[in-house]
Amino acid sequence: MAPSGYRAHMAKLRDPTKRSVRRKRDEDLLPQISQVWNDNLRVYGPRKVWRQLRRQQVCVARCTVERLMRRLGLRGVVRGKPVRTTIADPKAPCPLDKVNRQFKAIESSVGSTGDSYDNALAETINGLYKAEVIHRRTSWKSREEVELATLTWVAWFNNVRLLEPIGHIPPAEAEANYYRQQAALPAVT
Repeated sequence: MAPSGYRAHMAKLRDPTKRSVRRKRDEDLLPQISQVWNDNLRVYGPRKVWRQLRRQQVCVARCTVERLMRRLGLRGVVRGKPVRTTIADPKAPCPLDKVNRQFKAIESSVGSTGDSYDNALAETINGLYKAEVIHRRTSWKSREEVELATLTWVAWFNNVRLLEPIGHIPPAEAEANYYRQQAALPAVT
């Protein structure tokens, strides 16, 4: 580093008024981003942190949130399969079936209309719960600890979490909006 660059850097450290507008803005945003991330059980990625900041009337670009979250080392929960490091060779011979298995199609287990959709929704919520609560800890000391974490997550999910399909608002807010709209409709006689 050139001596003049070093002196300029040290002057900015001593006197915050000499810092760039971007640097000053970043310093204001860093604690707000950390707060939103912590308040939301540390599961939000940049997109949801950005949405929450917008709900709090903080005007900031999503790319700025992404950059500052990277700087802070903050990441949201990522669902899905882990990275594959071994890829099978399709030219290699497959081992023989030594147990002589007989594969037969079975009758589908879907009872009435809508069951498969209900199951899909349940599996989605289950996967989300596992990713955001269960798998983030290496061990749980007691069943009570899991129950408390589950209750905390459910309360947060219903009252705070932003859901994209309902307009980036929490489910409780969407429900309140629905009932408010219903109350405003004229009564049918």
